[in-house]
Amino acid sequence: MQNVVVVGQGYVGLPLAKGATQAGLRVTGLELNAQVVEQLNNGISHVDDLSDADIAAMNSQGFKASNDPSVIADADVVVICVPTPLGEAGSPDLNAVESAMRTIAQNISKKTAVILESTTYPGTTEELCLPILESAGKKLDEDFHLAFSPERIDPGNKIYGLKNTPKVVGGVTQESTKAAVDFYSQFVDTVVPAKGAKEAETAKLLENTYRHINIALVNEMSKFCHELNIDLWDVINAAKTKPFGFQAFYPGPGVGGHCIPIDPNYLSYQVRKSLGYPFRFVELAEEINNSMPRYVVDRVQAQLNNDQLALSGATVLILGVTYKPNIADQRESPATDVAKELVARGAVLQFHDPMVADWKVADASYERVGDLEAATANAEIVLLLQNHSSYDVEALAAKSKRFFDTRGASASASAERL
Repeated sequence: MQNVVVVGQGYVGLPLAKGATQAGLRVTGLELNAQVVEQLNNGISHVDDLSDADIAAMNSQGFKASNDPSVIADADVVVICVPTPLGEAGSPDLNAVESAMRTIAQNISKKTAVILESTTYPGTTEELCLPILESAGKKLDEDFHLAFSPERIDPGNKIYGLKNTPKVVGGVTQESTKAAVDFYSQFVDTVVPAKGAKEAETAKLLENTYRHINIALVNEMSKFCHELNIDLWDVINAAKTKPFGFQAFYPGPGVGGHCIPIDPNYLSYQVRKSLGYPFRFVELAEEINNSMPRYVVDRVQAQLNNDQLALSGATVLILGVTYKPNIADQRESPATDVAKELVARGAVLQFHDPMVADWKVADASYERVGDLEAATANAEIVLLLQNHSSYDVEALAAKSKRFFDTRGASASASAERL
């Protein structure tokens, strides 16, 4: 039985730990946050996709959480699932990856497969991770294997999870690729070997850059379609009847989450750093998508102006502040930027989200409205930013004085759509 250590027990690492545990492997979740470690060992989940019952079942199968790096000494496989955010200047922040690699280098005591899952720029596995491991006197493919396998976790997705989503794997060497493929094949249905680590790293960035650019396309179309009095939502519904050569993307108040606002910048960063010229598609897409929160507020203001009302002093009720429907995750949610712009223009802000009780915007904290129907009826305008399944959008639109729908969820003539 393989001993597995998963470094980082967040939205990626914890589902991975679950999959490996269910496959009969002996799994330890290495997590710096002592509170999370305690919660997990007591059967309490802190991520949307796993329930307390899931964690309790994992514990009964031998899973344990720890903040003691010495657990790495017994590991046959170590998988790194730590955050890789953007730094203040927009460059990749790999401090967590570097720290994890140093800890691994100091603690491995037998031949260990080391696999990085954290999204990063092409070349990280070979140029950053490999030298750290070798600096401890270890030799590639003798003392350790090294590979990259991009995470493809989609929080809230009820159809595709870890097991049935194909897993791309690319090793620094072919032997390392094989070791990683053998590991994942124990609990993932389809494992796809890439030519190498750089190809696997770039595949992840291509997936999300594709989405980033196509979302930007429809976001820009939403602006000129509004000016031309064209219903873009109807346009998309018509276009997607084509059974080939088209995939539907939809406009919205901006992009959020752990992938779309961040991952394409890793590719753009590496192109500029290595080749000295911009990745123009990515930079243009970022400009367009980042413009949407302000544009949404412009539209809200225009809707009030049509009724000879000012945005300053008006009560705006925001519905949905998470970055995806039906989950509590607020990372990079465009709702925050929309709220900041509304407040800057003098609006009185209220919010409701079935997944979020308290919402912080800049230095201000807001409590979820208690009576949604009353708040909807009393607000000067209701702004739908996230279409959670618990919302009866048509009923809410009917109750409101004005309703602005950024998700195309309402067919009501009284609702204005993005």
